[in-house]
Amino acid sequence: MNFMDLFQGIGTLVEHFQTAPVIAFGRLALIVLGVLLVYLGNKRVLEPLIMVPMGFGMVAINAGMMFSFAINLDGNPRNTLDLTNIMINTGADDAAAASTTGLMNIMQIDFLQPIYTLTFSNGLIACLVFMGIGVITDISPVLKYPFTSMLIALFAELGTILTFPIAIAMGFGPGEAASAAIIGTADGPMVLFASLRLAPDLFVPLTIIAYLYLSICYGVYPFLVKLLVPKHLRAQAIALQKKDQATISPKAKLMFDIIACTVLCLLFPVAAPLFLSFFLGNGIKEILVKNYTELLEKVFLYTATFFLGLLLGILCDANTLLGNEKVLKLLILGFAALLLAAVGGIIGGYVVYMINKKKFNPTIGVAGVSCIPTTAKVAQHAVTEANKSAFVLQYALGASVCGVITSAILTGIYVTVVLPLL
Repeated sequence: MNFMDLFQGIGTLVEHFQTAPVIAFGRLALIVLGVLLVYLGNKRVLEPLIMVPMGFGMVAINAGMMFSFAINLDGNPRNTLDLTNIMINTGADDAAAASTTGLMNIMQIDFLQPIYTLTFSNGLIACLVFMGIGVITDISPVLKYPFTSMLIALFAELGTILTFPIAIAMGFGPGEAASAAIIGTADGPMVLFASLRLAPDLFVPLTIIAYLYLSICYGVYPFLVKLLVPKHLRAQAIALQKKDQATISPKAKLMFDIIACTVLCLLFPVAAPLFLSFFLGNGIKEILVKNYTELLEKVFLYTATFFLGLLLGILCDANTLLGNEKVLKLLILGFAALLLAAVGGIIGGYVVYMINKKKFNPTIGVAGVSCIPTTAKVAQHAVTEANKSAFVLQYALGASVCGVITSAILTGIYVTVVLPLL
């Protein structure tokens, strides 16, 4: 046994430098990126719940590539030497479907394969996250300001709508273009859910880009707000009204949940899993079933978020990303989609500002992007910087919650319209 056989991660890196230097440098770059994600997550610059497990997974997958004799589905070794890893085998599911032995071999060899197969490849993990989001979301602002919240959220779908024709013009197919457009929702589970149906070959880079770009909401949106909303408008306080102090009863919120779930599932059955998950989680919160609430929030949400980040990191190997020429275009499209979404939301804020005879703060518009509660916090922080006594968080949360709903609706429309074309 020589050195390369004993330390196979180094051996495969040397092999890549000799045969595919782009992949070798890509592996090193992704290892560095993984370390950076862990660092930024620890510093709370990025969301640690996603970025820390993603960073560790990204480091492990790109460092832990080894030499291995490939195994056929019948269990017999092939005679060719292959470069593989012991993390997860995403390409073998379809081939192994007809062979119980083959599937069992995959699930035993690749230690994360059971989680991927049972929760990730079918979109279940996105639904678990939505249940958790539902159980921690207060829909009172939506019921207090339904017109304002929904109007802003609809304008914030500008990125989701305009990115589709841009992607088509860049050479993407309808399914790929629709999946890239949904990055504009700023909702990672939504992108995962849609891309698995419309662009399964690109769901890995699409979902990774969606989550990496959520940092735009933290870093870029505040500057965009300052650019598009003058300080005197950002400082504008909203006069309190009776409905601002009114309490929405749990019964009213539960009725909204069941009615909205029924209507949206009737209109867009393809997105029914998302609607069911969100409104079920919120309904359980309102009927005060403590055991279920704790299950969804403390177990489902955090477990699903952890494995979502870890699996995205594991799937982020150099061969997957650098072997696809469309990834660079997706990076551009994702950035454009999120910027257009924020611009659309702010335009919606100005529309409400004019409808209310200039007695509204247009900064709230950025909260229409459905990254709840991040965009709502961005709006409130921008207002506080201009006027410490101004409070707009209730309006912002209403727009953000409606953003989740409109994003699911747009996803349902895209899947319904585009899927028959594939």
